[in-house]
Amino acid sequence: METVTSRDGTTIAFDRYGDGPPVVLVGGAFQHRWIDQQTARLGELLAQAGLSALHYDRRGRGDSGDTPPYAVDRELEDIDALLEAAGGSAMLFGMSSGAALALRAAATGRPVERVAVYEPPFRAGADPETTAAVIAAAREGRRADAVRGFMRLTGMPDAMIDQVQQSPGWAGLEAVAPTLAYDLTIMGNGDVPVEVLAAVKVPVLAMDGGASPPWAGEAAAAVASGVADGRRQTLPDQTHGVDPEVLAPALIDFCR
Repeated sequence: METVTSRDGTTIAFDRYGDGPPVVLVGGAFQHRWIDQQTARLGELLAQAGLSALHYDRRGRGDSGDTPPYAVDRELEDIDALLEAAGGSAMLFGMSSGAALALRAAATGRPVERVAVYEPPFRAGADPETTAAVIAAAREGRRADAVRGFMRLTGMPDAMIDQVQQSPGWAGLEAVAPTLAYDLTIMGNGDVPVEVLAAVKVPVLAMDGGASPPWAGEAAAAVASGVADGRRQTLPDQTHGVDPEVLAPALIDFCR
């Protein structure tokens, strides 16, 4: 494990794989190094292909610290620190809400060479009442309510949520529940961020899974068409929980 210090003094922890051209891996909701073996495997595959990967814990998760009050700019400053650790510039790969964060980093003139994203959750018609309730629960320490509400926002039925709540992994989800407010703040009202995309001038690869719901493909298409230099790629038979063995070849091809 390595660490960097963000502008506000927060410690950000990461693992580094390989020593080639760097890719910073920006996780989505719940993801961090303690539990996210898929992204760790992705980092290994990138290293084997001659790249390097920086797999970090977003603030408030895993081994990283957190300093209130929260603002999206603080997370962008975390990426600044990682870009510096990578040598001054890097490529970004963002997963789910991490994709929205990666695109915003590129749009704000940071030394980002290119951006790949997988299924950024842009979709019209987000439920503002449930979103507000999840943010409130996350901020007030009602962790179970925050996790359950967030899962409802993703479309998971209550019966399945009940099953997850009885599983051994539930405690790990509750541990990072306060950061769900961060993900929802990044996503805003859920609409495609047209102005953000228009400001991205580096090459962008927007990916989705062939077995994912329609919104995922629609979001990937919107990203690819909304940036100056974008393309879309659908990974056959994949869902939102993409297999790193399938994701890695597409990402490696784009990053070389």
